[in-house]
Amino acid sequence: MLPMANSNRYQALISKIFFDRYQPGATAFEFEREAMEHVAQELQIKLPKNLGDVIYSVRFRTSLPEDVLATQPPGMEWIIEGAGRATYRFKLVRINRIVPRADMARVSIPDSTPEIIRAYALDDEQALLAIVRYNRLIDTFLGLTTYSLQNHLRTTVKGIGQIEIDELYVGIDKRGCHYVIPVQAKGGKDQIGIVQTTQDIRFVEQKFPGLRCRAIAAQFMENQGIALFELGVEGDEVKVVEERHYRLVPASDLDREAIRSYRD
Repeated sequence: MLPMANSNRYQALISKIFFDRYQPGATAFEFEREAMEHVAQELQIKLPKNLGDVIYSVRFRTSLPEDVLATQPPGMEWIIEGAGRATYRFKLVRINRIVPRADMARVSIPDSTPEIIRAYALDDEQALLAIVRYNRLIDTFLGLTTYSLQNHLRTTVKGIGQIEIDELYVGIDKRGCHYVIPVQAKGGKDQIGIVQTTQDIRFVEQKFPGLRCRAIAAQFMENQGIALFELGVEGDEVKVVEERHYRLVPASDLDREAIRSYRD
């Protein structure tokens, strides 16, 4: 077997699967998960134990292979979306990047994160979800009373297949209306994109029909900032409904004048 790093193995697998099916001018085509097994044998690559990690990696952690990117028309990009049970779809969509605005003020929030949580959080995603939860940032951002229902929820969505939601909240407003709030957590270099946002919203539509979905993305920023986005999907594009930036500080460091100015 070839002694390749995970990222190189994944890139080789995805490139082979793509070009075995791609035709010039194509805008979408599907492949099944078992195709990775056949391609791995053909390329003499040792498969990862979790085949889903190959897809997750090129969706959210790394870019697609360079030869795949070279087929993208200007202003367009390939994504991989779920297309049913153990089935995926390469789809050409308009380039759509959601990144924190550089000109947005940060709201200072008293830091309620237990020190022991900061000491033992295993990765950026886990740390971010915990910080958002302990500081009730979803409540502050949406103006709702919310409760964490489950994190790292693995489930299936009709027409998409298996998905994982980073954390799922339920909420209630002052009129008694109930909400379901899927939250995706992103480290500083991870991308907020169409795939996870769409699958989170479709999950709520199918599992909680009649309840309002408020899809949220949380992202670490430089200088210990946290950006929260409320997201929607129009066609093949993610749209920002609202964006706010927060900074967690000791209570002793709160700027009283700034707190008074927040009223305006």
